[in-house]
Amino acid sequence: MGNRIATRAAFGEALLEVGKQHENIVTVDADLQGSTKTKAFAKAFPHRAFNVGIAEQGLVATAAGLAIAGKKPFACTFAVFLTGRAYDQIRTSVAISELPVVLVGSHAGILTGEDGATHQALEDIGLMRALHGMMVLHPADAAETKACVRYAATCKHPVYLRLGRSGVPVIFEENTKFEIGKVRQITEGTDIVVFATGPLVASSLMAAKKLEKEISVRVVNVSCLSPLDTEGVKKALQGVKKVITAEDHSVKNGLGSAIAEVMAENGVSAPLYRHGMHGFGESGSGMDLYKKYKFDAGGMEEVIREVWK
Repeated sequence: MGNRIATRAAFGEALLEVGKQHENIVTVDADLQGSTKTKAFAKAFPHRAFNVGIAEQGLVATAAGLAIAGKKPFACTFAVFLTGRAYDQIRTSVAISELPVVLVGSHAGILTGEDGATHQALEDIGLMRALHGMMVLHPADAAETKACVRYAATCKHPVYLRLGRSGVPVIFEENTKFEIGKVRQITEGTDIVVFATGPLVASSLMAAKKLEKEISVRVVNVSCLSPLDTEGVKKALQGVKKVITAEDHSVKNGLGSAIAEVMAENGVSAPLYRHGMHGFGESGSGMDLYKKYKFDAGGMEEVIREVWK
């Protein structure tokens, strides 16, 4: 694996790239251009960048209006504010209206770090995947983030793009081809399958590497949580003895719940362990919190070993 790059930083680079290619792309911000990395786009295209101030409901409503006018808006702010404060506008003005708005929730999960529980979105995936027609994307690294942005730039449906504050290991090459909406099996394990999303994909891969002489671990990257690639999940479940889901999100209504639904509906009887948050977060560095909650490579190694026993 390569250097650590924050997915929000990769988003900023990709946004500038697609902005040069598509003149209808605009950004709508809630006074966080520096944090969400839309500043470069705003500098390059000042007449296509709108800052509504600290008003998340207005942020989404403005983005919806711009979409109706034929623009392709990227509405950007912290995930906890976007999905929490503006849920009614997202549901009514974007989802029900089926508008091609890209909702960009940055600083998601406990990797947000020192800002603490109030700023660490742990329910956002559940909220967004409950909305009919909303695509929910949570890329594993910088390369996949850029692929998601390129896809979102021209898609005709609402998208929620979940990003993180801190750097995560680069897993994929820059020119890797991604099939958006599909799960991606990365390792060929036969004992346990780990379905991971976001930063925990890298942690799971590193843990699988360390355990390869004692446990055969199949790691599957789930970057699109809604609509879920049911057939891909069913294929990844074949032949394994136990199942783990790993996410920097509540175990309720996130990746773990989505995989459990597929297993229940298709009669898969393998034991399932959902690894994620069982409450709110807390203040501390992102790396320290990942270590405490067993989200880093060492923690994932411990979780896999415990589940296997």
